[in-house]
Amino acid sequence: MAQYSSRHLEYAIRTIGQLPGIGRKSALRIALFLLKNKSTLLPELIVGLEGIKHNIQNCKTCHNLADTDTCSICDDRSRQKNIICVVESERDVMAIEDTGQYHGLYHVLGGIISPIEGVGPQDLTIESLLERIEKQGISELIMAISPTIEGETTIFYLTKLLKNHSVRISIIARGVAFGGELEYADGVTLGRSIVARTNIELTESA
Repeated sequence: MAQYSSRHLEYAIRTIGQLPGIGRKSALRIALFLLKNKSTLLPELIVGLEGIKHNIQNCKTCHNLADTDTCSICDDRSRQKNIICVVESERDVMAIEDTGQYHGLYHVLGGIISPIEGVGPQDLTIESLLERIEKQGISELIMAISPTIEGETTIFYLTKLLKNHSVRISIIARGVAFGGELEYADGVTLGRSIVARTNIELTESA
């Protein structure tokens, strides 16, 4: 392993290299770029990272990222308050918001059911979702969960759990390929999938 003349530079490279998708060479380029711009960009970056560390939390209602107890989407009076889009993660909220095609509320599950990875229903925010349906007069749930086997399992579990609730359950149209991750779908496809969502019909045996 290369040895650098500054232990501070070496530490910065090692730390930056822990970021996803960043190898040692990329970490070196980033560290040198920040060093070159240490009087301009670097202070702004430090302020941004300090904000992430100290000020960002999860919304107590929908579990999305927020600066206060309630996120800006839940606080927005212009949103449709009777529709909840159920997603796996905060990144999915961002992807759907970028389409500009959805104007309701969200609920972030914090994952999907995956027995192989040891993730069960009790590890997700399902209880708070049920509370919202009962207390907030929700008329429709949109299941915007990645169409993987684990995602389909999660959708099936939720629809079975909600079959006795008077709420319409729909699923995004399959413009998103099966096996694909929702956050990587292009904006046009994802937007059309939201608009062209279809109902999930429950049977007594479901």
